[in-house]
Amino acid sequence: MNSTILAATWSDGLFVETGQALHQELRGKVVRALAADGQGGALAIVDGHSLGRRTPTGEWSTIATSEFPLACSVAAGKAIYVGTHDAHVLRVDFNGSIDRLSGFDATPGRNTWYAGTALINGQTVGPPLGVRSIAATADRLNVLANVHVGGIPRSTDGGMSWKPTIAVESDVHEVCAHPVHAELVAAASAIGLCISRDGGATWITEQEGLHALYCSAAAFVGNEIFVAAAEDHFANRGAVYRRGIGGEGLLRPLDGGFAEWTSGIVDTGCISALGSTVCIADKRGNLYVSEDTGGTWSRRASGLPGFSSVLVI
Repeated sequence: MNSTILAATWSDGLFVETGQALHQELRGKVVRALAADGQGGALAIVDGHSLGRRTPTGEWSTIATSEFPLACSVAAGKAIYVGTHDAHVLRVDFNGSIDRLSGFDATPGRNTWYAGTALINGQTVGPPLGVRSIAATADRLNVLANVHVGGIPRSTDGGMSWKPTIAVESDVHEVCAHPVHAELVAAASAIGLCISRDGGATWITEQEGLHALYCSAAAFVGNEIFVAAAEDHFANRGAVYRRGIGGEGLLRPLDGGFAEWTSGIVDTGCISALGSTVCIADKRGNLYVSEDTGGTWSRRASGLPGFSSVLVI
């Protein structure tokens, strides 16, 4: 079966690439945080407050709308966990009912979390404290919420209670779980690639082979882990690296026709894989696709509106 690639944008809906054509959906809307729905379709945050669902045939519907500013989601069985921009986690069922998880608000150490900051033209700016990405292990027993900036709280009881794991100062930008091996979790952080081999309970950090330590996106691709790195969030260029999940060898840059340097960073949610198909989007609207698990690459689109996330379904 041929894969479909969804590429969401911050300002003009999303683009759908089937290998034969590129078409646009939800034109004019802000679409972010694409995620698989577990049924062959996709989830997305639409215009900030709606959790939308796209069927495999391309039909869109709204599962739920919230007063909270929504940021990311993950489907785990019959539940969807949704992270918000103001650092809450909601549990939504596919019928649209929403529960705010008070256990997440009571995570130990929450008082040490803080908003991200950057100095631009002499002014301090940055995203608010929020849940930047969220993941569930393959056995659905562990849910991990990447707080920016607040580490990766982990729940082992369906979101009722949460415990901190990685250090807050690791400054994590994306957490992802292996689709088959429940023990494997990875995180892209400002101090390198972080790996867990116990479902997100404990972490090690890997840096060797990276040209810079600021990692912004990560994804499992077959038996490998891909991670994007740059000097900082506003860097003019970045690179994407790969390494086997077993831990052997250094991280090495992608080759096979992939750009030596991406145009700006590859941000959170902008690496996705399913089967042998992999897609990567950079900050300036370039979409790279591989159909042989990253062996060879082609650039399928360029100059599109800024990407917020990509997904292979």
